[in-house]
Amino acid sequence: MSLVTWTLILVLIAVFAYYSTRMTKRAAEDNLHDTGLAIMEFGRAFPKEAIRNLHATADGKVVFVRLHDNKAGFMRSLRGHYACHLIEPGTVRVRDLANGRGFAIEFLDAPFHNGEFAFASASEAAEVSLWLLGNYVAPAGRDTPPAGALPTA
Repeated sequence: MSLVTWTLILVLIAVFAYYSTRMTKRAAEDNLHDTGLAIMEFGRAFPKEAIRNLHATADGKVVFVRLHDNKAGFMRSLRGHYACHLIEPGTVRVRDLANGRGFAIEFLDAPFHNGEFAFASASEAAEVSLWLLGNYVAPAGRDTPPAGALPTA
């Protein structure tokens, strides 16, 4: 009888240990939604780029970055680190989602980052989409007047 009792107690302790380590691991992964960590990771990946603004998705797994020269960046949380991507002009296609709080992106140069991204509010989604709009058209395709030219009406 005592052998069965001790076996049952050991099995229960093993189950409890497994469950508690899984919960601890999940809590550690949830800490990756920290924007301070995102800033450090992006700075490590692109040290010459100055960050101007950040917006995270509603689930916190993706952070969009606006840089000092109106370029945009993208960071996706992958278990223990962030995958950082600098969005080059002309390499992204964006379409809105039906709920108005997000959009779907197709990265032409990094298709593994493609996906749908929802934000906490429609205004955040609109702001990030404006950042991406600046990167949507390659510089050669933009109609810019020559230096010193006056705008026409």
